[in-house]
Amino acid sequence: MQMTMRWFGPDEDKVTLEQIRQVPGVEGVVGALYDVPVGEVWPREKIKALVEQAHANGLTMEVIESVNIHDAIKIGLPERDRYIANYQQTIRNLAAFGVKVICYNFMPVFDWMKTDMNYRLADGSLTMAFEKAGIDKTLEQVVAEVLSNANGYALPGWEPERLAQVQTLFDSYKAVDDDKLRENLLYFLEKIIPVCEEVGVKMAIHPDDPPYSIFGLPRIIKNRDDLDWLCRAVDSPANGITLCTGSIAEEPQNNIYQILAEFSQRGRIHFAHVRNIKIIKDKDFYESAHPTHYGSLDMYRVMQALHDNGFDGYIRPDHGRFIWGETGRPGYGLYDRALGATYLLGLWEALENQHA
Repeated sequence: MQMTMRWFGPDEDKVTLEQIRQVPGVEGVVGALYDVPVGEVWPREKIKALVEQAHANGLTMEVIESVNIHDAIKIGLPERDRYIANYQQTIRNLAAFGVKVICYNFMPVFDWMKTDMNYRLADGSLTMAFEKAGIDKTLEQVVAEVLSNANGYALPGWEPERLAQVQTLFDSYKAVDDDKLRENLLYFLEKIIPVCEEVGVKMAIHPDDPPYSIFGLPRIIKNRDDLDWLCRAVDSPANGITLCTGSIAEEPQNNIYQILAEFSQRGRIHFAHVRNIKIIKDKDFYESAHPTHYGSLDMYRVMQALHDNGFDGYIRPDHGRFIWGETGRPGYGLYDRALGATYLLGLWEALENQHA
């Protein structure tokens, strides 16, 4: 297992590699290129420069999050083959510089959804939250509120230029239901997984966030059966999962511990986002501190399900609260993520010692 933290690059991240390297037990960073338009090929020289920055600070960069998928692929438009060919070349270019896992998602319009980017907890810390009442508005209102509360930072999967005409984008998905979206995902995977096998890269799909339909949009990676379908659809170790504990657990009917155990045993979890959430009521929640006491998940059981079932991939503590007066990109401050990483590593060490 390798503990990592997400890093948005020298121009996009307030947190530096020099700071990340000082977090005990963190061996690598998860990176991406944010100045390449979605659907275009990631240039080798830009990948090389990004990876070399991590290496210069004693950190690996073996996971990319994310190589976003063009809407033409998700919708199934005639031009999708051009964008798939570009994606194939990007996979080859990333492999040339030691990248082993690519995290991605197949969610229409919104890559994730929160309704409050600065939700204040009783202890004064700030976190992200989702409340159903927060999306009972027009699409334009929801987008404007999320972007205006991003503290001046770009949000992954919420590109302002892409969402500037959100209603037009939304309308382009009108003919795409769950079955059609699933068909388009299969078409994509059948084209790219052979390339992954050729160059030694594993794809790792992120579950839908939240794992149920919002605004009537289709959702196809939301529970155990969806993950099983994914693994069987293209039966290759290169076709795997980014298991996000927070996203899966946002649907209380999902048994996160059983899902972690099963797909670890099957060797399909290549990357894990491990965070805790606190269910407020129904499906409303906020992202809590990592320790079990503060949320609705038993984090020891989470790590045990991974450890005891052969997980040997990459973990990141996912998001963190803003504590101690820190500001920055919501969810991606340094301090609480560092606390989360060391806490998760402590649980892993305890599990290792039990089996020694």
